[in-house]
Amino acid sequence: MTLTVILLSMTLIGGCYSTNLAESLIAEGITDFNATLLGQTLLAAPPIGTLLNRAGWTVTCDSSHAGNECAKVLDGNVNTFWHSEYQPTAKPLPHTITIDMKAVKTANGLSMLPRQDGNTNGLIAGHTISVSQDGRNWELVAFGTWYADNTEKISEFEAVKARYMRLVHTTEPKNQAFTAIAEINVYASASYTAPQANLGIWGPTIDTPIVPVAVAVLPNGNVLMWSSYAKDSFVNGPGGVTLTAIYNPNDRTITQRTVSNTRHDMFCPGCSIDFNGRVIVTGGNSAPRTSIYDPASNSWISAPDMNIARGYQSSCTCSSGRVFTIGGSWSGNQNVVKNGEIYDTATNKWTLLPGCPVKPMLTADKKGTYRADNHAMLFAWSNDAVLQAGPSTAMNWYTVTGTGGQRSAGSRGGGPDAMCGVAVMFDAVGGKILVAGGSPNYDDTAATTNAYVITIGQPNANVAVKATGNKMTYPRIFVNAVVLPNGEVFICGGQGVGLPFQDTGAQLTSEIYSPKDDRFRLAATNSIPRVYHSVALLMKDGTVVCGGGGLCGTCKTNHFNFQTYSPSYLFNADGSRATRPVITGVSATTIKPGGRLVIKTDGGVATASLCRLGSATHSVNTDQRRVALDLKAAGTNAYSVTLPADPGKLLPGYWFLFVLNAKGTPSSGTTIKVT
Repeated sequence: MTLTVILLSMTLIGGCYSTNLAESLIAEGITDFNATLLGQTLLAAPPIGTLLNRAGWTVTCDSSHAGNECAKVLDGNVNTFWHSEYQPTAKPLPHTITIDMKAVKTANGLSMLPRQDGNTNGLIAGHTISVSQDGRNWELVAFGTWYADNTEKISEFEAVKARYMRLVHTTEPKNQAFTAIAEINVYASASYTAPQANLGIWGPTIDTPIVPVAVAVLPNGNVLMWSSYAKDSFVNGPGGVTLTAIYNPNDRTITQRTVSNTRHDMFCPGCSIDFNGRVIVTGGNSAPRTSIYDPASNSWISAPDMNIARGYQSSCTCSSGRVFTIGGSWSGNQNVVKNGEIYDTATNKWTLLPGCPVKPMLTADKKGTYRADNHAMLFAWSNDAVLQAGPSTAMNWYTVTGTGGQRSAGSRGGGPDAMCGVAVMFDAVGGKILVAGGSPNYDDTAATTNAYVITIGQPNANVAVKATGNKMTYPRIFVNAVVLPNGEVFICGGQGVGLPFQDTGAQLTSEIYSPKDDRFRLAATNSIPRVYHSVALLMKDGTVVCGGGGLCGTCKTNHFNFQTYSPSYLFNADGSRATRPVITGVSATTIKPGGRLVIKTDGGVATASLCRLGSATHSVNTDQRRVALDLKAAGTNAYSVTLPADPGKLLPGYWFLFVLNAKGTPSSGTTIKVT
């Protein structure tokens, strides 16, 4: 095998590093897997924008030390740097530096190179980036936390008109009162389109210290994220280590943690949120392992190994509270058939389910089982049943009681398999699921625009399948979707042809599926590709974060960020922010299926819904689902609802409760625990 072929093979494999893959490369005489994978010739990507000429620009800062003036950030010499004042008295953070470009530009990015002299004082972690045309009125375009090392940091954001760029340093990794920057550059977009509120608006960007390949929403509304053993790579790692972080949207902070106590590299896992809001993470790079993040104690806990080592499997929390998983031949022994097994959270034990064979759900992928059993679209349902709705055209019911059972649920339609498409239960009471996009093969194959609504009835019965009123406008693989409080499904990112670790052919225009109209419509366009290894989540405030992509070392497709999407329901027709209803009280924040809840609001509302907290990786989010609530008047600005009694529909765990006014504008969510 030639080196060129190995490079291509590694790129197209695209998933996660495994012992089997390493052994096969060693057998071919290749030992530098990381360098092989990260060869730049096969990883071409569009640049963030055009690097602007800084001639004539000026800069001001809040303080500087003699010899380390702030003008050093524009001198083109990476060996000089601006340093905030540190003698005789160091000025405390925050530190501010402002660049005047002398003319209005169409900016879409800023890069910051830390000092390059080997000293780590003054590295920037927490920061904000704002722009202005007049130096008086400022717009926040990016904020977050950069990884604390001396590599260049890049903040990507939507194109804005700006003359001034302001970087504010808010936290330093060693809690020192220093800031040091060698160079700052600004990038410009070739075009600018003013945001259109009727399509929703992207921004600001949330810079993250790692590429967020897997994420989960926590009961308090924070976002847990993780990558692998490194911030930007998953191959050739030490094993048993994962970089994690938590984003707090309330104060816009990100805290970081390296997890080693569970001896689990959690890249390419299955993930599910259990009844207590714990994130159950299985397999991946450390194929047999199970780790649990407990938000109540803010701790990572080791759980027993699975019986079958897996990677690229899916898992889902069942109506009994146990966690079912199936598939995952990407890692672990590929000669072992990846049939189903189940984790009992009460007994802390994994049990094989020989009656849950993986074979009926395999796709027809050209690479065989290695790809064919990946990323099952799983939905917990009544009586501890699980529907596998894709990506194979063949759908199946799995029963997870006893030794398990399997029965065909019928075919999803006449189209091909839908690997790395999306599946979203937008109406859990009606058992309605949208399945859209995906590709017949995992990589190097065109995606489709196909979309179906499937309707679940009784377990083990064939499901009803109906093509949507129109197809998606754009073909998409490596795509993400979330259900919104109003029941619509927001679809972001994806790629026309599956090319792992390449942004080529990225679909930048979002789409929304409306169940009411049974049609897709276009939503806002963003500028940051969200393809392989990207994620999306519904947030507690009714916005969506879509982020990540890459994790391929020195390639140009690593995206260390999320972007916030604000749907059109948050705006008035004139583009101003809509007044949102407010939930002023609920009769209980813990309730059982079938229970009655009284909701108090600050004014009249028209509808309400519950959206279960989501987790996402590799286009899979088995946790999210929506339950529409039937409001009954219970006094002035008070409403009662009776929750569905079936825990297969109202899956116990944590949900966000939303109310919506007559215009369809939602409140921020109130966290409800269903037990």
